[in-house]
Amino acid sequence: MKYTFVATLAVLLLVGPGTAAQGPVSLLDGTSLNGWTISGDANWRPGDGGVEADGGRGHLVTDGSYRDFVLTTEFWVDEPANSGVFIRCEDRDAVGPNSCYEVNIFDQRPDPSYRTGAITNFASAAVEIVAAGKWNTLEIRAEGARLVVALNGTVTADIEDSTHAEGPITLQYFAGVVKFRNLQIQTL
Repeated sequence: MKYTFVATLAVLLLVGPGTAAQGPVSLLDGTSLNGWTISGDANWRPGDGGVEADGGRGHLVTDGSYRDFVLTTEFWVDEPANSGVFIRCEDRDAVGPNSCYEVNIFDQRPDPSYRTGAITNFASAAVEIVAAGKWNTLEIRAEGARLVVALNGTVTADIEDSTHAEGPITLQYFAGVVKFRNLQIQTL
């Protein structure tokens, strides 16, 4: 009984009075593109319980803006795929690795330092994980200046950088076949 009281008190002190801890929120409903805007001519569409694309080039951009969060998703790509998850984008109309953090999904990248699991222009992938041909789990934690990326449970990038503070999240399509599902965000 004493331990239950102490645990409850600790939660109230951390969360605050009258505030409920918020769990993860799904960003994809699996049947529409509600909550997203297409930028470019990539053929994003609902599919396979999430979204997918296999032609054109561009981004699927969240309507909302995010600062501190944990983002988790599953993705499937074929071998020639070039994709990524961009976070804290400063300009939703000019998404790129210079205006956002790009968590890369690109097994065949000519310069392998920023291959799948890297944060392009900021952190090389700490380990080489081949993502093509299977469902993978990606977790991105953005909290203040710290960014941590884990692919299939293995940390691939861990940096301190304050270049980009807040903005929408985008899913990139550039080549191959790309699918995302179970995309959830928990704000911190």
